[in-house]
Amino acid sequence: MKYRYLSDCHTHSDCSRDASDPTMMLCECACRLGLYALTITDHCECNVYEEDGYDRSVRQSYFEARKASAVFHGRLHVRAGVEIGQPMQNLAAAEEILDACDFDFVLASVHNVRGMPDFYELDYSQVDITKVLHLYFDEILETIEWGKFDSLAHLTYPWRYIVGEHGLAIDNAQFSGRIDEVLKALIKKGKALEVNTSGLRQKLGDTMPNLPIVERYHELGGKLITLGSDAHRWPDVCGGVEQGMELIKKAGFTHFSLYSHHEPKLLPIE
Repeated sequence: MKYRYLSDCHTHSDCSRDASDPTMMLCECACRLGLYALTITDHCECNVYEEDGYDRSVRQSYFEARKASAVFHGRLHVRAGVEIGQPMQNLAAAEEILDACDFDFVLASVHNVRGMPDFYELDYSQVDITKVLHLYFDEILETIEWGKFDSLAHLTYPWRYIVGEHGLAIDNAQFSGRIDEVLKALIKKGKALEVNTSGLRQKLGDTMPNLPIVERYHELGGKLITLGSDAHRWPDVCGGVEQGMELIKKAGFTHFSLYSHHEPKLLPIE
């Protein structure tokens, strides 16, 4: 490994419905790769919290992460986290699970806007993409104002499907003002921006967000940044994270953040 403190702060175990491998397997992989830290951030989709059993699976994920932390003590720093999806669509669910578990790290994400399916499932021939993206940024801003999280996951998530999977063009300049709103809101609230590297191994071929947005975050005064592979299986643990480190360094950052009990520890990029 090129970087001394290389860490993956966004991973999914088999406690996520769309992931396949147990926490222990993810940690074994992280150890083999020489990672400094691994954070388990299984899904909690608030809009289907009880219907899809997230009220149970997230508690199990928390237990597994804490168990792994003890098992791998001295070899790997294991953090217990969660990816809170669509918290504004069911605030009671979001706040219930955050009260139930003493997480180290909370990612906030928006996978779908109110009344619509996940961007993965959306039929783009039947919607006004510009309108949907404005709704996406609206909901992200609501989430930041709520503020009960540590880092904003994969800003530009819709690009993974609109551009990457469907090959539809988006005029990024058209949304630069909205993106600035998000970045400024994060800075004002003292929240981190995640660089999600999953797009590098997918058709999108880029991080979420990409370099120009990360550079803009730095330019605006952003200091807190996290890195995550968004792995849903053990072979993808740390996938692209070294490239992510190179990207944030190019954007002007000298440190990235690793969270423990919601407190960011700034680790040098070295």
